[in-house]
Amino acid sequence: MSVEFIGFITNNNASETIVRSGPVLDPPYIETVAKAHELAGFDRALLAFHSTTPDALQVAQHVLTITKTLKVMIAQRPGFTAPTLLARQLATLDQFYGGRVSLHVITGGNAIELRQDGNTLDDKDERYARTDEFLDIVRLEWTSEKPFNYSGKYYNVENGFSQVKPLQKGGIYTFVGGGSDAAVEVAGKHADTFALWGESYAQVRDVTARVRAAAAKHGRPSPRFSLSVRPILADTEEKAWKKAEHILERATALQDQTGYRRPNHATDGAKRLLALADQGTRIDKRLWTEVAKLTGANSNTTALVGTPEQLAEVFGDYYDLGINHFLIRGFDPLVDAIDYGRELIPLTRRLIAARDEQRGIAAE
Repeated sequence: MSVEFIGFITNNNASETIVRSGPVLDPPYIETVAKAHELAGFDRALLAFHSTTPDALQVAQHVLTITKTLKVMIAQRPGFTAPTLLARQLATLDQFYGGRVSLHVITGGNAIELRQDGNTLDDKDERYARTDEFLDIVRLEWTSEKPFNYSGKYYNVENGFSQVKPLQKGGIYTFVGGGSDAAVEVAGKHADTFALWGESYAQVRDVTARVRAAAAKHGRPSPRFSLSVRPILADTEEKAWKKAEHILERATALQDQTGYRRPNHATDGAKRLLALADQGTRIDKRLWTEVAKLTGANSNTTALVGTPEQLAEVFGDYYDLGINHFLIRGFDPLVDAIDYGRELIPLTRRLIAARDEQRGIAAE
């Protein structure tokens, strides 16, 4: 079974260790990072969503325009764009750019931030119920060959229909993320891939089992699984750990300037990472939790530390647990993306291909 690497394209040069110096929307930087991902061998790149940042849909269109093979993973939150409209927007992009579009569904765990976009549903389970209806309608727009009606609690559609269908047969590839039980249920019904943050082997076993059970309840095959982690590389293990400590020192010193501080509200995914951090700074073989602890795990902040060969081995372990997609980004986004392409990505692909060959699994 094939393995996929997903990168992350930010709107500007900033991270936990880099204070933004350019504009909030920095087109030359976006273009440079996008092309670097394509040259480094990434399969696709995530465009994130936040209530105050540039529109991911339009940034993704620009990325698609200036690349040839790189796919995009466009994060969107249900509840702020009509599902019929978003379905047609994504289908149109998919037709223009040769089937290179995927959707990343983020329901949102922070009610305070969501209110900045006018959200009125503070109860998270209700928001996931809305997401469920949203994805029902999106899928109908993508696949229905005749007008359809939909009557739900949050959405009602009469004679809905889209003349434009995605180039991808059956609809655009859809990722679903989230850490709550409600997220697992929605993923079981709708996800092509369920997205986890950088969790321990034990946590991955737990979550994947729950998602598979949820999918089975809906008569669906298991989705694939994605793991998001921050690789910290060096040519020796000692140098890699020294690099990690320097990243922590810099992130600590720059918290006020970067804004990556512990939030007042922790999502379910963040709580899982913080619980992991409470177990220790180094988990399993090389999972490092210090930056997650520092920032309140406000994003995918657990890291893997070591040489490219050592990290490829860990990716192989996660692959054996059912992970097919690795979303990797560095604390120096452009430089690290280039670095990952030199050794980490090709080493991991070769290692997993060799394991599949030994087991008689054909690559897709």
